Amino acid sequence: MTQNVLVIGGSRNIGYFSAIRFLDTGATVTFLLRSPSVFDKDEVIQGHIKSGKAHIVKGDALIESDVQQSWNEAGKHGNIDLLLFTVGGTPKFHPVKGFIITPENLVTQSLINVLCTMPRTTPEPKLITISSAGVTRASHTALPLLLKPVYGYLLAVPHKDKVGAERVISHCAGWTWKSSEDGEPDENIMGPGDWTQRSGLPAAGTLKKVLVIRPALLTDGECVAEGSGKSYRVSDGELKGWTVSRKDVAHFVVDAALNRWREFENKVVSIAY
Repeated sequence: MTQNVLVIGGSRNIGYFSAIRFLDTGATVTFLLRSPSVFDKDEVIQGHIKSGKAHIVKGDALIESDVQQSWNEAGKHGNIDLLLFTVGGTPKFHPVKGFIITPENLVTQSLINVLCTMPRTTPEPKLITISSAGVTRASHTALPLLLKPVYGYLLAVPHKDKVGAERVISHCAGWTWKSSEDGEPDENIMGPGDWTQRSGLPAAGTLKKVLVIRPALLTDGECVAEGSGKSYRVSDGELKGWTVSRKDVAHFVVDAALNRWREFENKVVSIAY
């Protein structure tokens, strides 16, 4: 069955590699991009645009009306089967804070906009979002010892944003959030006021077709799942692992969405070599 996919955060990395895989299966993919010119010289994407399978919407995921427009445009190609959310800023190094992104709540606020504008179709779209290993206390404990300082210092600021995004998903999906261990993200991440009362946000426990993926430390390596005889590991528990390539995470995204959804639906999974 041909899929209709909306990708937010697909200009590069996991979102981009996943989108190409979906397109290669014959899926229709709509991208929300702040700078559509990023694909002007991309022969692969341009080929899919000419075939009518790839579509681009100019907009910013931090602007709710732009996100709404992307849902509307993707919906012109039929019911939307999947929303792939891979938003992430370009980190800059700060000598005290480690890597930082601007704004510091980019992922959380963009995800809230996605959820508040999600169409209430039947069946509802699947939602796959990318988080990170080490974001919660239990996940951090499972990290290899030598990686803990990397996550605790260099990635501390981006991880606060990832925690905020996971907190939103946990609320909407009705999962237990361990406030005693992981706390509650502050107003700098969640925004002023009671974020659970945002207009359009799915009520607690109503978001069921969701998958959160926590990759190990990401690399630019090739996809080892194809042709090498090796593969990545996936677990819905904590997984001790060092790295995984963005291309292998993309491989899993598409495999989970198309072939293994019943296995991974409504879960948080870790992926590593």
